[in-house]
Amino acid sequence: MRAGNVPFLVILMAVAGLAMFLPASHALVLGDHAEARAFLYSGVLLLMVTALIAIATANHRPPNLARSQLAGLLGAYALLPLLFAVPFYLALPDTTFGNAWFEMLSAFTTTGASLYDRPGRLGQTLHLWRALVGWLGGFFVLLNAVAVLAPLNLGGTEVVSGRPPGRLVGGWIEAAEPSERLPRHATALFPAYGGLTLLLWGALLTSGEPGLVALSYAMGTLSTSGIAPGWDFADAPMIRSGEALVFVFFVVAITRRMIPGAVLVDRSRPLREDPEIVLAVMLMLSAPAMLILRHWLGSVDYVGGVPQFLQALWGSIFTTLSFMTTTGYVSGGWDVARGWSGLGSSGLILMGLAIIGGGVGTAAGGVTLLRVHALFSHSRRELERIVHPSSVGGGGAAGRRIRGEGAYVAWIFFMLFAISIAVTMLALALTGLDFEQAVIFSVAALTTTGPLAAVAGEAPVFWSDLGGVQKVILGFAMILGRIETLAILALFTPAAWWR
Repeated sequence: MRAGNVPFLVILMAVAGLAMFLPASHALVLGDHAEARAFLYSGVLLLMVTALIAIATANHRPPNLARSQLAGLLGAYALLPLLFAVPFYLALPDTTFGNAWFEMLSAFTTTGASLYDRPGRLGQTLHLWRALVGWLGGFFVLLNAVAVLAPLNLGGTEVVSGRPPGRLVGGWIEAAEPSERLPRHATALFPAYGGLTLLLWGALLTSGEPGLVALSYAMGTLSTSGIAPGWDFADAPMIRSGEALVFVFFVVAITRRMIPGAVLVDRSRPLREDPEIVLAVMLMLSAPAMLILRHWLGSVDYVGGVPQFLQALWGSIFTTLSFMTTTGYVSGGWDVARGWSGLGSSGLILMGLAIIGGGVGTAAGGVTLLRVHALFSHSRRELERIVHPSSVGGGGAAGRRIRGEGAYVAWIFFMLFAISIAVTMLALALTGLDFEQAVIFSVAALTTTGPLAAVAGEAPVFWSDLGGVQKVILGFAMILGRIETLAILALFTPAAWWR
């Protein structure tokens, strides 16, 4: 029996089982034998069950490969968090399995929301497990973006391809078995993904960050999960050099150029002409500029000199890019930036940045920069035609395609995203949550930006305050935000694949 002959979901189960041995070894080194046994026994049992399922499903060929791949993607988010939650639940006996499931779902969808916000609530091994699950979830997003969603013209590639979402591109997904396609892309993506993680980890260690902290930040940055080991940059009394290192690696969530094997990338185009990078830089500079200028334009009563000004500027730039990539790390200078601008909360800005999101084909969530660029280009062209009705738009065939078919599908996705926020808010409101909290939690879940809840409102709101039904609603919202609504619609409308 070849490993490539079993369903991809079974392979993911085996990877989950193998991953449990890392925290088991970590707990053993620390001398925490109870946690070590929880992860060791869970991993061994999962591998045994996976082996039996693999034997039973070997050589199974689904009648519809495209539909099976989308179903496998949805099934992974339904099943794997349950498996990840088993050792977490066993290692933390004073919690419920429902809370453990929500924690692992949040990590695997790279949302990074945590129910255990009290300092010292989780041990080092459990923090490592959260970061590892989030890191694996980030790689899973990249792999599916290239191997599953791109051939189906989903996940943002429909903006530049000019073909309807759900229609096959080139027939690769029809002709190639998952056993051929997925390993091929995994072997191309993982060295870069793992290498960049190791590079950032080593750089953070060199800057003086402790080992687990550096590893968590490295995994949280590359996966955009924003998972931190119990504290964040914002908890530091001063800005740390690690912030600058993390800031540099945010570019991986802005453009897919950094990842080999990425889809629909024109690497010959200069970076200054990349629409995602140009839009990200514009947003990264304009949002902090508004916050900084408000200090003088609004006559803010805040005493601060040049050091406070520079700290506020850096804090606002770092936090802006962090939430645009849906990572959610908050700079140590963010509180100074809020005081400098005179705003009790800049949550509306951060929520808007999270909704815009990062690059297509990356681990970032949100609407994505390429879709926003398509809508912006279409709007600008329509305004030009109002002034000059007979003018001819530039940009060549690619530019016309983005302004036309690309803007059309981008608008459809944007409206579906807005409807998803409204439906999630309504469901949370029916459970008794007030309007402001419903908005914050809905946007945080659908954009996979869990740390948004702590900084979006006048006062922080905590995931741990949610009830059982509210956690289930937001759990489904995380899955919807991670897979994207168009992909789910394509799963349930298979007739669109054969037109």
